[in-house]
Amino acid sequence: MSTALITGASRGIGAVYADRLAKRGYDLILVARSETRLKALAANLARQTGRIVDVLPADLNDKADLAKVEARLRQDRTLSMLVNNAGVASLTPLVDADVDEMEAMIDLNITALTRLTYAAAPAFVSRGAGTIINVASVVGIAPEALNGVYGASKAYVIALSHSLQHELADKGVRIQAVLPGATATPVWDVAGMPVSDLPDDFVMTSDDLVDAALAGFDMGEVYTIPALPDVAQFNTYEAARVAMVPNLSKTKPAARYGLR
Repeated sequence: MSTALITGASRGIGAVYADRLAKRGYDLILVARSETRLKALAANLARQTGRIVDVLPADLNDKADLAKVEARLRQDRTLSMLVNNAGVASLTPLVDADVDEMEAMIDLNITALTRLTYAAAPAFVSRGAGTIINVASVVGIAPEALNGVYGASKAYVIALSHSLQHELADKGVRIQAVLPGATATPVWDVAGMPVSDLPDDFVMTSDDLVDAALAGFDMGEVYTIPALPDVAQFNTYEAARVAMVPNLSKTKPAARYGLR
């Protein structure tokens, strides 16, 4: 029996992941702050799919709540998948943003995601199987698009996913980083811009986003950018990065600085 734990599961992308994974035969552990929404979703999914759907209400910015989820990831041997979906965004320019709000965003988008990953990964490695799906964002590679701290937090998720893939692929653990563009979720309302204010041709539905992400997963993608028409663009971007790596650390400054 395989179980997937999904954070931010009560609505939006997380709720669609819950639906799709239940239909793929996973039992579920749904994590979010709203116990009421979680219970309603769990009852509906259990009725529709016949899967076991458990709820674990938690505010991942609360250390005690976060510790509860970490403990579940370490101790539940049926768990085979972690979907790190919980996160918040900001549209406020960096210099105008409240630093305490930025810290809270870092706590959720980076710290909580990291701690949950550290809770799950050793258990998956010990069993020789498991999956970690990290929901990042295209702003992780285009940080000028929105608030700089938000973009930086998603760049962290992409970099962590890359490192996890490097370290864990030969241990039976699959990693996928999903990079949504603008997606019709409540995150926009929380950030202060209703999704209805965005151009119609700019916004993907949560259903399409998750369906594309899971199609990418089935194809073996480590990075999935559902809106990108030509994957060769990303492959070129990645190839250029890899080609640059051997030149990033030398004993002397580059000749272009004229110091020799």
